[in-house]
Amino acid sequence: MPAVEQLDADTLLTGLVGFTEVLRTAGVPVTGDRVAAFVEALDTLDVTDREQAYWAGRLTLCADPDDVLRYDLAFPAWFEPSQGRRATNRDERPPAPPKLAALVPGREGSGDDDTDDGPQIKAAATGTEVLRNRDLAELSPAEREHLRRLMTLLRPEPPTRASRRKHRALRGVPDPQQTLRTALRNQGELSSIRRRNASRRPRKVVLLIDVSGSMEPYADALMRFAHVFVRRAPRSVEAFTLGTRLTRITRELRQRDPERALGAAGKAIPDWSGGTRLGEVLKAFVDRWGRRGAARRAVVVVFSDGWERGGTELLGEQIEQLSRLAHRLVWVNPHAGKDGYSPVQGGIVAALPHLDDLLAGHSLDTLEKLLKVVRDA
Repeated sequence: MPAVEQLDADTLLTGLVGFTEVLRTAGVPVTGDRVAAFVEALDTLDVTDREQAYWAGRLTLCADPDDVLRYDLAFPAWFEPSQGRRATNRDERPPAPPKLAALVPGREGSGDDDTDDGPQIKAAATGTEVLRNRDLAELSPAEREHLRRLMTLLRPEPPTRASRRKHRALRGVPDPQQTLRTALRNQGELSSIRRRNASRRPRKVVLLIDVSGSMEPYADALMRFAHVFVRRAPRSVEAFTLGTRLTRITRELRQRDPERALGAAGKAIPDWSGGTRLGEVLKAFVDRWGRRGAARRAVVVVFSDGWERGGTELLGEQIEQLSRLAHRLVWVNPHAGKDGYSPVQGGIVAALPHLDDLLAGHSLDTLEKLLKVVRDA
């Protein structure tokens, strides 16, 4: 971590704005005006004071009580990576609302102004922003632990699709039947035109994670990413692993605790860090799950580096079939975000003509961008 004296204003500002990005990913509707107010407040206050930094963000970035709960999770995860405090999962029951005085972090029971955490706040703000863009394969054990806490803050928003059913709405197409019923109840007087609009339903999302040896440095983070996604929408998200065989891990990832969920998934995966037969495994998925409906009109995300043993003809055929079944087919390659990357691997070359998106997935920042692509699909 760089020395505090070496942190220039631009780097610190980048770290603080990055905190607002994490808040937005965690579900707090942070607008540009709130970010500007947050930065302006810190410019007026003492950014090195932990208490002032906490309240500056809480008063400018939070708009309702739900935002405060998420803010209280995100603040220590972003600014206190060295404490190793386990972030509370959103699905866990939140603690009872504390008294106002106890809401100030790090002040409970001390009553003294002897905390010298200002430099740590500065360094953590920039250090966490750097971590957010670091390659997942190059993290130290402490950074991995910090990243796990940040991963729990992700709030995926599954995509939606229009339903055939329509519901009453203030705007939309006129509803003659309802308008007539309303007029009859008013002795034939037509006071207003009733309208209806199409409702939205969650669109299915399928996550296919390559857990072969070449993907091992990224597998743990991707599994945690899948756990967050499955927990967010357990009825519309399916997760599988790819290696030498296909393994469905949706049931295991539905467990609330991340460690227990990943432990159960690890026991269910017989080919962890083994070889890769993407073509055969994708054929098994298309035959057993794709045509039965799991992938039909779904957003399918394949996490793989595209390394394939043997020929790639079968892989190309299965990706083509999968693209016809799916609403959108996204391939996430951890190497795609590195300088000088070129899609020359046999698997990528075979799959590329049938993909809607080829994205990078080597850092937390790229995974957050993936969430936006899936949400808007």
